[in-house]
Amino acid sequence: MSDETAYEDTFARDRLPPRELWPELQFELPELQYPKRMNCATELLDQAVADGHGERTAILADSNTLTYRELLSEANRIARVLTEDLGLVPGNRVLLRSPNNPTLAAAWLAVMKAGGIAVTTMPLLRATELVRFARKAEISHALFDDRLAEDVVAAAAETGLLSTRLGFSELSARAMSKSDEFQNVDTSCDDICLLAFTSGTTGQPKATMHFHRDVLAMADVVGRHLLQTQAEDRYVGSPPLGFTFGLGALLVFPLRFRAAAILVETPNPESLLVAIGKFRATALFTAPTMYRTLMPMLGEHDISSLNRCISAGEALPAPTSDAWHDKTGIRIIDGIGATEMIHIFIGASGDDIRPGATGKPLPGYQARVFDDEYQPLPPGSIGLLAVKGPTGCRYMDDEERQRTYVVNGWNVTGDTYKHDEHGYFWFQARADDMIVSAGYNISGPEVEEALLGHDAVAECAVVASPDEERGNIVKAFVVLRDGHDRTSAFAKTLQDFVKQTIAPYKYPRAIEFVDELPKTHTGKVQRFRLRESATVK
Repeated sequence: MSDETAYEDTFARDRLPPRELWPELQFELPELQYPKRMNCATELLDQAVADGHGERTAILADSNTLTYRELLSEANRIARVLTEDLGLVPGNRVLLRSPNNPTLAAAWLAVMKAGGIAVTTMPLLRATELVRFARKAEISHALFDDRLAEDVVAAAAETGLLSTRLGFSELSARAMSKSDEFQNVDTSCDDICLLAFTSGTTGQPKATMHFHRDVLAMADVVGRHLLQTQAEDRYVGSPPLGFTFGLGALLVFPLRFRAAAILVETPNPESLLVAIGKFRATALFTAPTMYRTLMPMLGEHDISSLNRCISAGEALPAPTSDAWHDKTGIRIIDGIGATEMIHIFIGASGDDIRPGATGKPLPGYQARVFDDEYQPLPPGSIGLLAVKGPTGCRYMDDEERQRTYVVNGWNVTGDTYKHDEHGYFWFQARADDMIVSAGYNISGPEVEEALLGHDAVAECAVVASPDEERGNIVKAFVVLRDGHDRTSAFAKTLQDFVKQTIAPYKYPRAIEFVDELPKTHTGKVQRFRLRESATVK
């Protein structure tokens, strides 16, 4: 790691884990040999224009379309607003809050250019979650879609942070008066450029720290080798840019290979299918749940431009893969990634796909299946998945969690897998209490905390309940206080309450009222018994 940081604000850099707790990083591939001084926005955008791609389409959306030259001008103007009007200095954290749209893309690139650290959040998150992010990362700056202003203002009022903020309408107005030229900050390749938050089983936010070179590495491995991205490609999908899966698929990969990103603000099934036909998308990125939802609608839309479909966020069941192939002739590319690793590290495409298997380690990565003592297991044995390569886990200011995730140089992902004699890896289950539902990671304790905020709830426990469409759903076992009826109407009241407290997708889709929760003699809830009950029912 270089000591020649460009950052004046070293808050994040000072909170990197000790170097001896980092995973072993490997950069053997020629394309991963990055210079010591590098700004990822320069490589993604400025260099594209310098190389003669200025008139190529970069961003497509219902609101407007931007060429590479126009996107560069917009990003440069926003970078000037950040530095000249808002006082941003390299190393400051910037909250970005918006649906996927061209302004968000330009703002993210502007933060990179100015040497800031992007903290991009999903539109569904509420003020409660923004408060946690702001406090953990001590975020001073915020750029946001005006439609999402309420939660930003509420989080600012509660924390005293996010004090320097602009809605997109004012941001755009200020940017119009700025020069469209900007000198990108001369960052180190291992200066931090983004914090991606992931909820652990405790529900407390954990910030993963990624460098400028990590942004390019995910493109040069996943975009190049797994997807074979070409300049003629147009990528569309459902993941928000606040997920690193979405950031890579719908911004970084297209820009890296001078292709185009199609940004859909409300990526429901109908709007995705419309966008595919309207903008002639060549690749679709979404979760298995969405593929199952899309299938009955395919006959009403033109998807003939698609030649690749990519799934991540949860394991892709073989029946879903087969059904999609039967209807479209396209075999879905499955992959496993992690916020800690920034993007996919195991997958397969084309003739290498084996339905039901996640795939093989991508070029530049190694994978093993370990036993509980972190010793490698032979093919066919089920154990802990461990990986290492050009990217890896670095939790901000969380040595305890860092020691759990990184063991002997390997990233231990929290998934259980087995591998076969042909080198394919097969997902078995999550190794912790995280509920993976329709591609979203949902912390049971966080949902419990939201439920307990209702005066009627005396106790509760939340577990995953198997579901054919979503993989799992959130199920809550609730003990009510006296005076409240165990009715479906009251269950809906609790569900609506949770939706107003935390992101709506986290709400318990099933609620079972019980007299008491099963507990050990020391008072701990026996969640395994609740999981068994949720599986049976």
